[in-house]
Order: sequence, then C-alpha cells, then structure tokens
Amino acid sequence: MKYTQLGRTGLKVSRLVLGTMNFGPQTDEADSHAIMDAALASGINYFDTANVYGWGENKGRTEEIIGTWFANGGGRRDKTVLATKLYGNMAADGDAWPNHDRLSAVNIRRSVDASLKRLQTDYIDIYQFHHVDRRTPFEEIWQAIEVLVQQGKILYAGSSNFPGYKIAQANEQAKAHGRVGLVSEQCLYNLAERRAEMEVIPAAQEYGVGVIPWSPLHGGLLGGVLKKESEGKRRRDGRSASALESTTVRDQVQRYEDLLDKHGIEPGEAALAWLLTRPGVTGPIVGPRTQEQLDSALRAVELELSEEVLAGLDEIFPGPGPSPEAFAW
Repeated sequence: MKYTQLGRTGLKVSRLVLGTMNFGPQTDEADSHAIMDAALASGINYFDTANVYGWGENKGRTEEIIGTWFANGGGRRDKTVLATKLYGNMAADGDAWPNHDRLSAVNIRRSVDASLKRLQTDYIDIYQFHHVDRRTPFEEIWQAIEVLVQQGKILYAGSSNFPGYKIAQANEQAKAHGRVGLVSEQCLYNLAERRAEMEVIPAAQEYGVGVIPWSPLHGGLLGGVLKKESEGKRRRDGRSASALESTTVRDQVQRYEDLLDKHGIEPGEAALAWLLTRPGVTGPIVGPRTQEQLDSALRAVELELSEEVLAGLDEIFPGPGPSPEAFAW
C-alpha cells in the first residue's frame, strides 16, 4: 500500500480511504468486519464513516458496526485513522428536534459523545462537518471544536461538500484564533465530475488541506457500466442509470470503456488510478460492498496509467482548466 501525509498534519495515511456507508444497509455485520479486516491487512489505515450512515430508522448503525469491530481487539483501533462526520439530524424520521442537527455548539457536543459511544472508542482522529452550516458562525464552531481537542475526544477537524470560499473562510477564522483549522475536505470529484478543480482543490492546496474525493466511480458510471449492461449485470438504479438516459453521456462512457478495453484496463480501476495522479488528492474513498470490490480497488493503487491513456481520458472527460483562466469567457 502507498501512503502519504494528510494535508499539513503529521498523519500518515493510505492512498485509499475505506468508506463504510454500505456497512449495515447493504453489507451485514459479519461481512463488514471481514472487509475491514482485509482492508487493514492490505495496508489501508484510513477509515471513513458518518453518524447518519445506516440511514432511516437505522441511523448510527454503521458506526456501531465499526465499534464492534474495534471491540474485537488485535490493535484494530490503534492501527486505524478514524474519520466520522456530523450534521444530519439523528432523531428518528418524522421526530426531528431543534438543535439536533447542523453545527451548533450544542449539536457538536451531543454528536461527538454519541459517535464515541457507538464507535466504542475514546477519540476520533478526524471529526468532519458533513455539510456547510450557513446559520452557525465559524467562531462558534471552532470554539466547540477546540473544547473537544482539549478534552482529547478529537484530534483534527475536516469538512465535506464545502465550496472553495468556505474552506478559505473556515481556515482564516481558525488562523485568527491560533487554531489548526480544516485539515481535509471530502468533495465530489471524479473523471466525469471535475468542477472541484476550479475552486475547491486550489483552495485546499492553498491551505494545506488534504482532498478526499467521494464517489470516484460517479455512482457506477465509470465502473464499466455499459459492459455490465450488455452482460445483464448492471443494477437498474442509482446515478448511472439516470445519466445513461442521455445519448451524449452514453456515447462518452462508451468511448471511455473502449479506450480502456484497448489497453486491457478495468474501467473502475482506471478511474481510481486517475484520481491518484491528480494534484492535491490524498486518496479517494472506496465503499466496497464485497471483498471482490475491495480487491479491485487495491489493484488500482498499483496501476500506472500511461501518458497515452491519461491523454485519452482527458480528451473524453475534459476538465474546466486551471483557475483563474477557467473563469474567463
């Protein structure tokens, strides 16, 4: 496994991040434990989750599964860089209460304690804001985070789905009070969705924030969806199903699969390997439902894409171009 530093921290993390959102809803506890064991054995040390994972009436279930895995011992917790998130309302659906969501100081305090209990650990390495909260000032957010750091409940703070200007705003406010600020940003970024290159990634690089792309296969669109469709293996839901209703997108994906077939490369592995070549990227989040999917992701880390393949991918899925030139008419 290849490793890198997470942003400007001293943390050394794997170039792949194990996403756990399928643990509970699609993968049962025993299989989830087996995937985490295999990931750790392969060298993946960065695990990502969120308090709402499990969804619906089962919010928190994914954290609970990770907690029972930690409880199995064997140094699992010490070997893992653990990241979780808060923002969403954790009350039962239809029973939401004020102050049980977003990033108020009271919800930050409530949420971290609940996550620690579910995760069966006494600290979280990276505590992430799942979304921007335009109602709560960063002065309040950072004060609450500083208390958690002093209490030893978290080590660092990160963000998810933040625009570039919010990354700057958050870190400038933290700097003004002598605090570390954001150390990571999880953003939607892949070959088919490159808008993060315009502002989010430049802002992250400017502030020493590690970039953790989510949905690296764009909901399955970049995972060989047309080949699977022809073999009768494609699932008929998700982002890929609706996207392929567009003739333009279908033609684009066909060109993508044809290019990789010519070079004998699996599409899903190419999409992950491409992200690992991108400036500022720490490592993409992969959310395997099965051991087979984890094995495929691991192969991508060792895959070296040729200049010919990289140029072909860039031609099929052109990015917006560098900032500020990308904003010019």
